[in-house]
Amino acid sequence: MERKRKVIPPVYLLLALAAMVALHFTLPVARLIPAPYSHAGWLLVLAGLAIAMIASNAFRRAGTPVVPFERSTVLVTDGLFRYTRNPMYLGLVVLLLGIAIALGSLSAFLPIPVFVWIIQKWFIEGEERFLTEIFGEQYLAYQRRVRRWI
Repeated sequence: MERKRKVIPPVYLLLALAAMVALHFTLPVARLIPAPYSHAGWLLVLAGLAIAMIASNAFRRAGTPVVPFERSTVLVTDGLFRYTRNPMYLGLVVLLLGIAIALGSLSAFLPIPVFVWIIQKWFIEGEERFLTEIFGEQYLAYQRRVRRWI
């Protein structure tokens, strides 16, 4: 039986980025953040990348897979995972917010809620079920202590 390939979150990130840029240039709607203030968005881009990379490295150090569809071997609850159960996804959202601010138009912000919805429904909710199956009460206690996003 052939293994079905699944789309991973960075693909949705790239699609959201493409939609943001396309909407900004084709339907800018309104300029919300003019230059030079829009340049502050690049700081959020860097912060988002840093958050996602730090969280990803925590998985690697713990020896558990980063890919959402692979079976987790360790429940990572330290570092950024003390503040959010999903710092990698949070980092991607912060990155998107940074790009939208850098672009400065209202339309650039429109793909962000769609991206968040996709990540929430297609990834996080399934991951939470899998982690509950794998780690049981340990994960449920973690879930009670730490928020899903922030």
